[in-house]
Amino acid sequence: MAISHVPYYLSKLPSPLFNCRLAAKRISEFSMENPQHSEGKEACESNPTNVKRVSDDIMPHLLNLYGSRATPSDFEIYAADASFEDPLMCAHGVKQIKSSFYSLSKVFSESRIVEYSITEKEISAGKHEVLVDNKQQYKFLGRNIDMISLIRLYVKDGKVVRHEDWWDKKPLRNRETVKLPCVGRMIELTRRGSMFVTHALMGFGKDPPTG
Repeated sequence: MAISHVPYYLSKLPSPLFNCRLAAKRISEFSMENPQHSEGKEACESNPTNVKRVSDDIMPHLLNLYGSRATPSDFEIYAADASFEDPLMCAHGVKQIKSSFYSLSKVFSESRIVEYSITEKEISAGKHEVLVDNKQQYKFLGRNIDMISLIRLYVKDGKVVRHEDWWDKKPLRNRETVKLPCVGRMIELTRRGSMFVTHALMGFGKDPPTG
């Protein structure tokens, strides 16, 4: 669905294109400071114990999301009220999460997770925390740039209820992690504003046409 008019107050918020280009710049700066060597193909972590893990049903879909090849079924890993947060955006609900990942291909010609390892722990009955230590690779303006991250998934009854992406494995900045709560609150509002604009311009989580 094309959006012909954006309200004035939305125009004053950062555009998704600006945010994604900012992300590319930050990823590029990180790759220059921390050079990595990619094998050039998507990694697949083995499970030597052959014991069924919570992540076994989640990872194929997560790789699709980060690989800019998501289909509507890939978002079925999330609970209806799930949240997703990275340093640029904070999404609530599956439709906003769709907008977050569908927007990747609008800026990056390629994106994928090239290496990863998984750690799982059971928090309580039916609740698990899945940590995905990974390296992401993006192609921006013809250049490959790498970024190390830690993906934290909180899973309840097989569904992801919270998805955090810690770039450079650093905790997300918010009112709980920043010394001044008011500064943390402003950071949170900025991420929410960025998500709001992205969600609107991506058709409010509308799935792209197939075929």
